[in-house]
Amino acid sequence: MKFLADENIGLEVVTFLRRRHHDVRSVIEDCPGASDAAILTRAAAAKRILITSDTDFGTLVYHARLAHAGIILLRLEDERNNNKIAVLKRLIQKYQQKLPGNFVVVTETSVRIRQPSNLVS
Repeated sequence: MKFLADENIGLEVVTFLRRRHHDVRSVIEDCPGASDAAILTRAAAAKRILITSDTDFGTLVYHARLAHAGIILLRLEDERNNNKIAVLKRLIQKYQQKLPGNFVVVTETSVRIRQPSNLVS
């Protein structure tokens, strides 16, 4: 899968995903300090699913109606990289086919998948 990891997703998580043969770009590596709108536009243009912990992307998708190729919003009580990795590993194993094009909110114990109408074609 193709992902763009936001700045709040640690490089340890990026490395884990790459080791699992995912194509992962990182905001930390490629465009640190970019605005949320620029990050979302970049992910959409490259047809990458954005992984983030920033709830502002919900506003950009649902209120500003910005296009996207999929968003994984991590809403975790434990923000340590080991927990992010465990949650993403379970999510991808179970829901890989449902991630593209959807807005996915993930906690340690739940997954909510919504399909907004403003998808990248």
